[in-house]
Amino acid sequence: MTTTHRTDGGIDDPNDGGPEGNGPGGDDPGTGAPPDDGTDEEISREEADELIQEIERRRSLRGAAAVAVAAIGIAFSVFQLFLAARSFTFTVWLPTVEFAGISLAPWQVSLQLLQANAIHVAFALVLTFLLFPVSTGDGFVAQAFGRIAPAASRRLGEENPVTRLLERGRAGVRWAFLDPDRDRVAPVDLVFIVAAFLSAFYFLTEFAEIQNMRVFGVDSGRPITEVYAFLQPLLGGVPFVSEYSYAMILGVTGVLLVLEATRRTLGLPLMIIVATFIVYARWGYLISTGTPFLGLLAIPELTWPDIVQNLWYNTENGVFGIPVTVSVSFIYIFILFGSFLEMSGAGQWFIDLAYALTGGRKGGPAKASILASGFMGTISGSSIANTVTTGAFTIPLMKRSGYSPEFSGAVEASASSGGQILPPVMGAAAFLMVQYTATPFADIIIIATIPAIVFFFGVWVMVHLKAVQAGIGGVAGEDTVDLWSHLKRGWFYLVPIALLLYYLIIERLSVSRSAWFTLVALVGLIALVSAYSEETRLRLLAVFAAIVGLELASYAVAGVNVVGLVTGSGGAGLPPAEAVSALFRGIEWYAMLAGVLTLLSKPDLDASLLDLNPSVRDAAETVGDRTGRDLEDSQPFKLGTFVVTSMEQGARTAVPVVVAVAAAGIIPGVISVSGLGPNLTSLLLALSGGSIVIMLLVTAVSSIILGMGMPTTVTYIILISMLATPLVEFGIPLLAAHLFILYFGVIADITPPVAVAAYAASGVAKSDPFETGVKAFSLSLNKAIVPFAFVLAPGIVLLREKANAADLPLRERYRVIGFQDLAELSYSIPEIVVPVVGVFLGVIALGATVIGTLYTRVGRTGRAVFALSSLLLMAPRLLSETVFDALGLVGVSVSVDALLLDLTLRAIGFALFAALTVRNRREAESEGSGGDEAGAESESPEIASGVDSA
Repeated sequence: MTTTHRTDGGIDDPNDGGPEGNGPGGDDPGTGAPPDDGTDEEISREEADELIQEIERRRSLRGAAAVAVAAIGIAFSVFQLFLAARSFTFTVWLPTVEFAGISLAPWQVSLQLLQANAIHVAFALVLTFLLFPVSTGDGFVAQAFGRIAPAASRRLGEENPVTRLLERGRAGVRWAFLDPDRDRVAPVDLVFIVAAFLSAFYFLTEFAEIQNMRVFGVDSGRPITEVYAFLQPLLGGVPFVSEYSYAMILGVTGVLLVLEATRRTLGLPLMIIVATFIVYARWGYLISTGTPFLGLLAIPELTWPDIVQNLWYNTENGVFGIPVTVSVSFIYIFILFGSFLEMSGAGQWFIDLAYALTGGRKGGPAKASILASGFMGTISGSSIANTVTTGAFTIPLMKRSGYSPEFSGAVEASASSGGQILPPVMGAAAFLMVQYTATPFADIIIIATIPAIVFFFGVWVMVHLKAVQAGIGGVAGEDTVDLWSHLKRGWFYLVPIALLLYYLIIERLSVSRSAWFTLVALVGLIALVSAYSEETRLRLLAVFAAIVGLELASYAVAGVNVVGLVTGSGGAGLPPAEAVSALFRGIEWYAMLAGVLTLLSKPDLDASLLDLNPSVRDAAETVGDRTGRDLEDSQPFKLGTFVVTSMEQGARTAVPVVVAVAAAGIIPGVISVSGLGPNLTSLLLALSGGSIVIMLLVTAVSSIILGMGMPTTVTYIILISMLATPLVEFGIPLLAAHLFILYFGVIADITPPVAVAAYAASGVAKSDPFETGVKAFSLSLNKAIVPFAFVLAPGIVLLREKANAADLPLRERYRVIGFQDLAELSYSIPEIVVPVVGVFLGVIALGATVIGTLYTRVGRTGRAVFALSSLLLMAPRLLSETVFDALGLVGVSVSVDALLLDLTLRAIGFALFAALTVRNRREAESEGSGGDEAGAESESPEIASGVDSA
């Protein structure tokens, strides 16, 4: 029998009734907790990894294939680290063989943006073809082909030559294409890998020809027999080969490879959407300009060479356009930062921190899940990975405390999906917003903070009200840790996040430089912590002091660091202040070196403060077993394993993101090359009839539908290409419009029937996927209302119209507020304070509407009034604009002071909310006093009522 721990120190009677079924868990009539059938046990890390692989359709490779994936993934990360550290020009020291032995020689690498983007995508394509199977044999096409040979056998007999030929063909196709167990690399994958390599190699070796093609067209390139002369005897007489240039062939092949990679990683629907845009680019001119509405989609005629050149050999649009540029510059390095942070053990530490903060509160397990998911979202930015990794620990505890499996999975899925909108890291789409809006990332963090807090607060309110409704308390003491001892043991995990905010907001460095400095500092910090113990702390301090002293002396004497002094590049010394300043610029490297040297002096040290991710320990043990050495106990080896494992895992995580941005970049590429953009804007404005409400609803619904089963990044790229400009035309601030699209793209992760995050949570919770998705969506309703609130009241996202807005283009009329704006009370109170307070109160009213409980049960009428008050508090202009649009249809025009109307409606909403809250509080007190007189037969009437509202 499972008991439910309460925050008042008592134990809930498991025979008390509850709103879900007859008990709080709602799974077994007559009990107060889910049945003890083992379904509330934590799933193992291996099971969590298998669930993620199942959802993402990844292979589980062994042997040489796994080594190849690791090597390519590490090379991918090293390449991106070079770009982050040195931009597109850097030096690689390569070994050279001389007469006296082997020495290192510098190789200067200078890449153009198109070359860097091409290498970036090529790495992702190669890893895609290694990690994702071409087919497992359960698809429609594979099954249709698989029935041909058996059908021939039944009709012609097994010994018929045709049957035998078909059987052999079937076996050959299965060998070449199918991977039913997802554990081997098929021959066709090797062909695709070679093609991806050749495409990147061409960009590196024939860039001058590519530059000429920008002027003379892709047909001006050389045929393949001129590029590779040895093919002349074989292919010289083939008409097709001599007719098209090698660049054209590679461009077509590259686009097809991106489509195939999209199908494998993101599914067939997205591949079809992208391919449809390519077909539209070629034959969209057939649309008649005289057709009502659709005539606006008519475009000029384009040839295939024109399309290929714009989609493959262009950094402004197409595969290597802005999305991939952002991935190269920003997204990958942040994914790598998250991977290093997770491999350092920060993930589990943040989960334990969440339970230490909230585990003992009413509904503590669910509240801790919200905090833990928020922390982990900062690390991963992936809804699925966040849901499974955090949920493996949080969901069983929620179930044991009394929440139903569906509700437990819904809480985790809802909170985990919010990681993509939670500063400071956010998801990949936030970095795209930086590029598309030409806004510093620090400003993106500022405008996204309040809506993100509102969302997590809203989910918090709902799980609290559910705990009130079901009488659910906190978790047992053995499931939590002491807060202060936990902070004392792992405080250093907070340092990288604080450093990131410092670089971004205080120093206002670029995104890539901020991430690079933070990543180096993180590795240096982990090296120090790895080398720290009671035994080595004095040694570590001495080594660190010696390194710092040598560097400071070198700067003071020669003006360069020790390496520069040894290589003879020194000069005049620096003044003391400048020497100290130069020293601090490399302090993280000195920390890293001090930690490594200390570890090498005592390799068997036990790092008492550091608990690396189990993946790191497993990798060290695997290498130790294969080499026959006891390497898993060697701290220097574990530190090195931490670095390379983080780089490999970062590459694996980045692969679907890179493929997504490469594929999605094709859509704005087609819109640009075809000139569709202005026509599309005109079409949407015409369809909306000038109604901002209709335009917002169209955008929201489109985001949710398109985002089902697709990454938020893809949804964002597609929709901002088509809908951002029409939204701005309505007077909505540019940043608010982009954030609006981003929010609804995130909501798609928990919107049935697809709801990928909810599906992942149901796998952990062992619950019904559809019902889990429905509950997750209901818990995230505030995430659907808040975007309407901030686009109609930009003060919520801290945007203010510029003084000279009337003289500026629509995209430039708003700016992020400063302290002087907050000090201007006549502006800040009605435009910022009142709307923000209204939004926070509105999510409480929304929680009472969805859950059906505040202090006690809320009836149907009360729910309806709470819903109205929530809308009036959060987005009153949405209601007023709807009324004005309806009046406009009958020819009635209304002119009012928008700000005064907004404040009046919020005041009405507050009055309704206050009246209902006071009434509900009095009902709860009345029921409580009645319960005291009647005895303790039932802890709370709302539990006995059997109402299940969430």
